Amino acid sequence: MKNVNKNEGQRGGFGTKIGFILAAAGSAVGLGNIWRFPYLAAKYGGGIFLLVYLIFAVTFGFALMLTEIAIGRKTGKSVIGAFKSVDKRFAPAGWLGAAIPALILPYYCVIGGWVLKYMTVFLTGKGSEIANKVYDAGADGGGLSFFEHFISLTGEPSLFFIIYVLIGAVVIFLGVEKGIEKISKFLMPVLLLLIIGIGIYTLTLDGAGEGLKYYVLPDFEGFTVSKLLKTIAAAMGQLFYSMSLAMGIMVTYGSYMRKNDSIEGSVRQIEIFDTIVAFLSGLIIVPAVFVFSGGDESALNAGPGLMFITLPKVFDSMPGGQIIGSIFFIIVALAALTSSISLMETVTAVVMEKFRISRAKSCIAVIIFTLVLGMVSVLGYSEWSDFTLFGMQFLDFFDFVANNLMMPIMAFLTCILVGYVVKTKFVEEEVMYGGKQFRSKLIYRVMIKYVCPVCMIVILITPFVTKI
Repeated sequence: MKNVNKNEGQRGGFGTKIGFILAAAGSAVGLGNIWRFPYLAAKYGGGIFLLVYLIFAVTFGFALMLTEIAIGRKTGKSVIGAFKSVDKRFAPAGWLGAAIPALILPYYCVIGGWVLKYMTVFLTGKGSEIANKVYDAGADGGGLSFFEHFISLTGEPSLFFIIYVLIGAVVIFLGVEKGIEKISKFLMPVLLLLIIGIGIYTLTLDGAGEGLKYYVLPDFEGFTVSKLLKTIAAAMGQLFYSMSLAMGIMVTYGSYMRKNDSIEGSVRQIEIFDTIVAFLSGLIIVPAVFVFSGGDESALNAGPGLMFITLPKVFDSMPGGQIIGSIFFIIVALAALTSSISLMETVTAVVMEKFRISRAKSCIAVIIFTLVLGMVSVLGYSEWSDFTLFGMQFLDFFDFVANNLMMPIMAFLTCILVGYVVKTKFVEEEVMYGGKQFRSKLIYRVMIKYVCPVCMIVILITPFVTKI
């Protein structure tokens, strides 16, 4: 059926419902699902974190995603134009929504380049090199891991970063239906099949059962009120990573959505796909690391180092680890690519709309911007490593500003706009377009008016009052 949304012409639109769902799910499924979700689950009580996250996903996350998609489809514009159309006084919120993906995209592509390097090394049969090679760090007698040595260089990280950006740019050049939709229809089923396969394999490892129990069973021993509050804050924060919220992405993708497709049903399906991938990522990582470390919980709390330092050692120690490691980094590369494509499309859509230029010219402008700002993050670990912002490397600083400050503020403003300025009826009318039912209307109203704004404040202040 022909797309009947108002975004005809150059902006394009999704040709099918499944295309929209897989593209939006692809945006949601990214690095946050693959490495951040598992180590947070392991850190905050296993099954307790999973339960808290699931509750927030079907309430808080559902309300925000539905709101953003509805705003995008109703206005048929990019995030800046969308918020201005809803209420001119909230035009600055639209600019904030555009600034977030513009800030995230460059450093996200830098990390994507790291993943591309690891995938290449494993596919060429040199996974053991990543796991075992230690470089002399100098007079102090210490050593650098393969990862630490790699990011301290300039040439190789730059090359893989540039390749990664150009791969995503090709998809954006092709447009929404011929590029984003087609690649999502192919990549997302492949990603799901690979992650299910490798998840099943890791559960067959000796001792994996104990790691599985650690991952899925609630651990109430020593679980204080303070730790519960930290778990709640961590689960809420993870929703931004896992569901691409408050980045302008869902507004942009919503503007490409067909009018006759159900927003409520689509959001539910995106949530299910996203949560399954996050959970299965934990099945790959937690039992395997648990076995490798002999049950040492600290090995699971390694943050980014879990994926780039700990996991290669795990793969090197297991039967068939070279193959499993290759598949794993293919999965991570696919997940990172679908997310960076959505970030690039969001920024490209803004440039097209604001400057009234073609998709090709807009994409070229975004590529140049991404390469320039991304190189700052690359150099922040090498040539410019002595320069820091508030004690953080450039990449870490950009990540902190975007995720801990800008995104909660953006989500809070969205809640205020819909909950109290234009009222929830604005979104409800779009959800019920064409006579469709809105089964979750009551819970939606409660979440967007009362619960979500409070959640945003909690997320916003948490980094400043406690270290999660």
